[in-house]
Amino acid sequence: MTDSPARVLTDDELDLLELALGGALPPAALAAALPDAPPEVLLTDAENTPLARLTAGGGSAVVLEPLKPLAGAIGPQWDDAVRRPARDVRTEAGDAGALGLLVTEAPTHEDAATAAALASAGTVLLLVPVARRAPEPGAVGAPGLVRAAGGLAGDLTRRSGAPVVTVAVPWPGGNKPDGITLDDVAAAYGAGRVETLAAHRSPATARAVADLPRVHDEAVRALYPAASAAEVNRAAAGAHRRGAVVFFTGLSGSGKSTVARALAAELDDDGLRTTLLDGDAVRHHLSKGLGFDRESRELNVERIGYVASLVAGHGGIAVAAPIAPFASGRARVRALAEGEGAHYLLVHVSTPLEVCEARDRKGFYARARAGEIAEFTGISSPYEEPTDADVVIDTSHVPVEEAVRMVRAALAARLGEQDGEQDVDAPTAQGGV
Repeated sequence: MTDSPARVLTDDELDLLELALGGALPPAALAAALPDAPPEVLLTDAENTPLARLTAGGGSAVVLEPLKPLAGAIGPQWDDAVRRPARDVRTEAGDAGALGLLVTEAPTHEDAATAAALASAGTVLLLVPVARRAPEPGAVGAPGLVRAAGGLAGDLTRRSGAPVVTVAVPWPGGNKPDGITLDDVAAAYGAGRVETLAAHRSPATARAVADLPRVHDEAVRALYPAASAAEVNRAAAGAHRRGAVVFFTGLSGSGKSTVARALAAELDDDGLRTTLLDGDAVRHHLSKGLGFDRESRELNVERIGYVASLVAGHGGIAVAAPIAPFASGRARVRALAEGEGAHYLLVHVSTPLEVCEARDRKGFYARARAGEIAEFTGISSPYEEPTDADVVIDTSHVPVEEAVRMVRAALAARLGEQDGEQDVDAPTAQGGV
């Protein structure tokens, strides 16, 4: 499995891989979207987990062999009830094909009426394109779109009586593959006819939606004289709150990356612009070329801490999830964050070593015990457990949703301290569960 050259997929490429594995995209189309890939390539995520092998056979034949399940997260767009493989949805839609309604934006009242008018007695698929990457500022992201589509589904059932199926469809949030459209993907999910709801909007509704960003400015101008309006807008544009660094530490396989990703996604969904600095992803970019001796590990953690402190120093929230095995490195990150005037929250994911080994999808622990990997944390290199953690979570007992809730409660309490205010209603997240 590991003899093939590996390619670490971007978020957009992971969306395409999920489509291909689910039967919505032919393997040849996936291969075309990876033009620099060799004839046989191991496709991995940022954590180096081998997800699939892509092989170009004789002629135009391309074979996609699944190896490991793709990592999921929490949020409505990851619910198994809506995030289903195309082949399963296609079977449910039937041979006649369903009406596929693409929900690419939050539906308006007019969109709901349009959906009811388009629906007939057959099955209606509400197909919601969801991307792994964060949306553009101000745009409704994947969780919000799925929630809005769920509301539309209920309304559509009441209006038309048609059976409605809501489906979260992986779709790149950045560069789209050449020659592949959402209509093609919708057809692979079983849509015999495809309509994009937003394309049916009247000019008046389209203008009203486009003008939403200017509503605030217009309201300010209506309330204030010109000089006052300029100052109110200037103050709003310059509003700045203290940022925060949420720093996860724990053994490989402890679950820190999973919780960190889920936390970042929830914060993004709440409109808090969040930067995720995952340990493995950083190794591929910011710290490429560094080894795993103590000096290199410390330098890697310091680089992560420096970038995180810059993000937080400008009012953002940085979520970092390296192993960070040494107390001195973690202390350096705290100093960098606090030096920028940002909040700092240390989260120790304390999952026991034996559980981490049992979860190991990449075989690193077995290789480390066999002596094939030197200086592997927890086996041949020490892990210094934090004594100053703000939140302690053992993911062998605490599910991801609860872990995120605990960290969010601690973060809310910390952010509530700014300007001398304390969020007294936030429950404590301290403890060694």
